[in-house]
Amino acid sequence: MREEIGLAIIQSIIDSQKDLIVVFQESTPVLINKAFKKFFAVSSLDDYKEEFGPFVNNFVPHPSYFHGEKVAKGSSWVDAISELPEMDRIVSMMTATYEPHAFLVKVQNIEEYVIAVFEDITQTLIKRIMIENNASIDKQSGAYAKNYFLQIAQSYQDAATFNKKIISAILIKSEAKEASELPELVKHFKSIIRQDDMLIRWGEDSFLLIYLVDNLTNAQKMMDKVYTKGCFFTLITQKEKESIKEFIKRIEI
Repeated sequence: MREEIGLAIIQSIIDSQKDLIVVFQESTPVLINKAFKKFFAVSSLDDYKEEFGPFVNNFVPHPSYFHGEKVAKGSSWVDAISELPEMDRIVSMMTATYEPHAFLVKVQNIEEYVIAVFEDITQTLIKRIMIENNASIDKQSGAYAKNYFLQIAQSYQDAATFNKKIISAILIKSEAKEASELPELVKHFKSIIRQDDMLIRWGEDSFLLIYLVDNLTNAQKMMDKVYTKGCFFTLITQKEKESIKEFIKRIEI
């Protein structure tokens, strides 16, 4: 009885935290908080275990972040990330709606248990990147800059692979005669597309909308959704086993 009360108190405490908290026993999650359930869109720990594999698989493979491929054979991800300097203990995980978030990871060992706290630093990281890389946003239009997308394209491919999606793109050519008209056009498209979709300034009078989909039907639905007078649209969808580099080459043609 006393043990159940103690567990209820612990659950209440971690549920009050905004950070994602997981308690592990021998690499297996035994306790998660509300923030964790909300992020992964699960109702319970049992639901999470049924839907997801090894915990390290949640970390999106990307050279800028810690992930499973950086764990030595025979070692655990907890041991591997603990060996890194604090500033490098960053992972990327995807929400149930495929939105990538960056987390600063803090781990603590208490006897046979490991408490892992994931602090969402997405906005902080984005702001830092934006400051360090002025090319992130095209100043004329307000869309993402082409060079910026090319730099992070592989991470977009990683996200697609991890979530078993395909990449689709819509090349949008505008009839706008003045550069001053572009910000309003970008504002219009941003009001239609989803938060995770990327609108990129692709050329002098063109944009590229990049997004993840389940199938070709949904790719077409997006083009129907963004159709706007005064623009020409071309749908390009990633072929099976086609790399992101090959995909971009097809867009360039």
